[in-house]
Amino acid sequence: MKIKDILMNGILKENPTFRLVLGMCPTLAVSTAAINGIAMGLAVVFVLAASNLVVSLLRNFIPDKVRIPAFVVIIAAFVSIVGMLMEAFVPNLYDALGLYIPLIVVNCIILGRAEAFASKNTPFKSLMDGIGMGLGFTIALTLLGSIREILGAGSIFGVSLFSQGFEPATIMILPPGAFVTLGLLLALLNMVDKKQNNKASKEA
Repeated sequence: MKIKDILMNGILKENPTFRLVLGMCPTLAVSTAAINGIAMGLAVVFVLAASNLVVSLLRNFIPDKVRIPAFVVIIAAFVSIVGMLMEAFVPNLYDALGLYIPLIVVNCIILGRAEAFASKNTPFKSLMDGIGMGLGFTIALTLLGSIREILGAGSIFGVSLFSQGFEPATIMILPPGAFVTLGLLLALLNMVDKKQNNKASKEA
C-alpha cells in the first residue's frame, strides 16, 4: 500500500468515527465545542503516531504472550506526556477534557491500530497510519463539535455568529445532542455511500 493511501485511509475510507464507529466515549462526551474536538483530536494524533512508531520498532522484540500489555504500557507513556504538556501549557483545555485525556490509554482506536497495523508493518508506514487515523478522528470530532456549538450556543470557536435574538437549542450541547448529531451524520454518509454504490452498479 502506498504512503498516500495509508494516510488517506484513516481520513476517509476507514475514518475511526464515521466508518469504524470506534472511540465513541470521547467522541460523544467532549464534542460540545469545536475547540474541544480539535484539542482531543490532536492529542490522539500524537499518541497514535508515536505509539504506532514505537510498536513497529519493537515488534520483533515483544513476545506474543505479553504483546497487548506491552502495547498498553507504550500507549500509556505517551498519554502521560500529552496530559502533562496540556496541563502545563493549556490548562483550560485540560480541565475541559478532564478524565477523557487519561482514558486515551484504553481508546480502542489506538490499541486496535497497534495490534492490526503497527505490529505488522514498517515504522514509517506505521507512523503514517497513526497520523492518518488521528487526523480522521480529529476531523470527525471537530465537525461534531462545530455543529453542536453553532446550534447549541450560537457560536464557533467561542465567536458569536448570530444576533441577540437568536435562541440556541441548548439540547445540542447536552448528551442527547451528541447522539442526535452523530446519528444524523452517519445516516447522511450511509445515504451518500448507497447512492454511489447504486451508480457504480448501473455503470458496470
